[in-house]
Amino acid sequence: MKSFSNTYIFIFSSVMVIVVAAVLSVAAITLQPFQKRNVEINKKQNILASLNIESTAKNAEEMYNKYITESYVVSSNGVVIDGVNAFNIDMKKELAKPLTERNLPIYVGSIDNQTKQYIIPVYGKGLWGPIWGYVSLKEDLSTIFGTNFAHKGETPGLGAEIETKWFQLEFVDKQIFNESGKFVSVSVVKGGTADKESKHEVDGISGGTITSVGVDQMLKDCLSSYEPYFKNIKK
Repeated sequence: MKSFSNTYIFIFSSVMVIVVAAVLSVAAITLQPFQKRNVEINKKQNILASLNIESTAKNAEEMYNKYITESYVVSSNGVVIDGVNAFNIDMKKELAKPLTERNLPIYVGSIDNQTKQYIIPVYGKGLWGPIWGYVSLKEDLSTIFGTNFAHKGETPGLGAEIETKWFQLEFVDKQIFNESGKFVSVSVVKGGTADKESKHEVDGISGGTITSVGVDQMLKDCLSSYEPYFKNIKK
């Protein structure tokens, strides 16, 4: 009887494991298109946010199609690469490659149908994990029109403040090239020490020094990759 019970338990457990695995597999396959769709919508919302356009999950698609006029990919030497979808590029993977092998996506927006804004994705490392976002530039390809930053696990009230409007608005109208045309990015300095007259400095987050340094390095690393393209367009 004991032998029979053990066999029964073993068979029952095995069947249950197989059934549960099958159910989870079917659920994952079924939900995958919805998850992918949600990721796409969230990405479009973030791109729009860099243009200071608020959108919802319901109208993000419509707003994106209205304000984002084109997207394309350029190489590290500033040449447009045909046949590559900018929206599908993973910046984390691209930044892991040597600069000469990177595919660099660019989105072009227009708020008023007259002027253009160039939107650049950025990706870096904070205190506890990755940070990322988008920086939009005015037509001069130097002046920042807007920014949108996000994070995976920065400390609430400290590093997580990179997601707040007050921090992101600091970058508006700052410039990534100096008067001599040299790329200098925008430096994120110790909170309360930024030169208010400077076009190239913003205050970091008090108590969030490492995350602030991460944003500073992220902007320098990512935006500098586009320098040849910016200069090609300015010619």
